[in-house]
Amino acid sequence: MKIGFFSTKNYDKKYFDRNNESRYEIIYFETRLNEDTVQLCDGLDGICVFVNDNVNRNVIEYLHKHHIHLILLRCAGFNQVDLEAARDHKVKVFRVPAYSPEAVAEHALALILTLNRKTHKAYSRIRELNFSLERLIGFNLYEKCVGVIGTGKIGSAFCRIMLGFGCKVIAYDKYEQEEMKNQGVQYTDLETCISNSDIISLHCPLNDETKYMINAERIENMKKGVMLINTSRGGLVNTKDVVHALKHEHIGYLGIDVYEQEDKLFFEDYSETILKDDLIARLLTFPNVLITSHQGFLTQEALDQIAKVTLENLQFYLDNKKTDNEVSVVS
Repeated sequence: MKIGFFSTKNYDKKYFDRNNESRYEIIYFETRLNEDTVQLCDGLDGICVFVNDNVNRNVIEYLHKHHIHLILLRCAGFNQVDLEAARDHKVKVFRVPAYSPEAVAEHALALILTLNRKTHKAYSRIRELNFSLERLIGFNLYEKCVGVIGTGKIGSAFCRIMLGFGCKVIAYDKYEQEEMKNQGVQYTDLETCISNSDIISLHCPLNDETKYMINAERIENMKKGVMLINTSRGGLVNTKDVVHALKHEHIGYLGIDVYEQEDKLFFEDYSETILKDDLIARLLTFPNVLITSHQGFLTQEALDQIAKVTLENLQFYLDNKKTDNEVSVVS
């Protein structure tokens, strides 16, 4: 079985080689999969893609013509794959739904603490022998109201963390979790969650219903000075509206590990080139904005679990066995 892995980095190779143990033939490609690179799939039996690959209908039609009927996702989200096209061409799609929920939840916390206590600025100051405490004032997380949008595995892990800080945690999800209620999370409707929270953290998937769920209208209903955190998918947030709210000081803090145009930026080194994305360039001018490059998943435990589950999904496909990790649309 020959599988082509796209958008791979050194850490992918390390953990997949360790877990593969030469069972399958893996061909690593650093390039992303899209219509311009799909010819690299010739001779493969399946492909494995990541968050910024583009597996649209044209790509799937090409795979089908070349007798490739397996797409492995080494991530939880699947918005980068045209599932209707996959169904139409009998291409199986598998994902890794829960590699390490704590990894992303803890990164969301890291964004909150860094923005709040300005540890990144303090570190830079000390390196320059500037020991001043001016403009480093933060606030106590204790008893603050934290709104969590999406209480799946990652959102639930984040709720537990914030409850541990003594926060009041309110949440919105179409499917309420009894376990979260028992631990002290109060479920509300989406608008109440957004309007009552001092900190809002997004943990829901990106789809037609959730795209730009954070927009000008909803921002207007947020508390002035709110902290907005997004470690889920960039398309949940209308960046232009957020920039406007930052300029007018309605949003007090922004921490993002994802960005709606990240496929043109993230995971690559552009330090010696001109940044052509005006929106992210504007975000970088705000002192109360913290951006990381989709690294929430990047822990030893998560990488190991991603490799294990992805290879398990491959074996399920070969054995023609059912698994909840398979992703499909209703026929």
